[in-house]
Amino acid sequence: LSLREPMSDEKTDARPEDQAGLADKDAQAPDPAAQASAELTALVAENSDMRDRLLRTMAEMENLRRRTEREKADTSRYAISNFARDVLTVGDNLRRTIEHVPADAAAQDPALKSFLDGVELTERELLNVLERHGVTRIDPVGQRFDPNCHQAMYEVQNPDVPEGTVVDVMQAGYVIGDRCLRP
Repeated sequence: LSLREPMSDEKTDARPEDQAGLADKDAQAPDPAAQASAELTALVAENSDMRDRLLRTMAEMENLRRRTEREKADTSRYAISNFARDVLTVGDNLRRTIEHVPADAAAQDPALKSFLDGVELTERELLNVLERHGVTRIDPVGQRFDPNCHQAMYEVQNPDVPEGTVVDVMQAGYVIGDRCLRP
């Protein structure tokens, strides 16, 4: 047996299957430009997505800040609602006391007159304190009935006023800010 080594000036013929293998290796080898372009496209898409999320989060935070400020203002404005509603019964009792004393009896008895003046002064002071805190009395006589601020007790047929007009008030109503405290 003799082994023969090719000489340097002899050409070796590559087999066809070896050439196909080389072509496959070239096709499988990543093209650096295409790979960089794909990465760039992915990064641009991710950047766009992150920017969109950032803008949405910033808008959401701004809306939350505004909503919190509005709730804080409402809380401070309407915090005394329950207390004011309870104090209104005191004012109602003062009004009933004033209305219960006959005018001619107060004129004849100086002690009763002095007592009645003190009750009226106390009622005025109570209403002034309530007004300083945003609670105001509503006087709907002659106005159109509003179910948001008025409570109907009965209906009166009166041809002198249009239908749906308040003609009598049984108990004074109050509002706090723009909300009805008591109809």
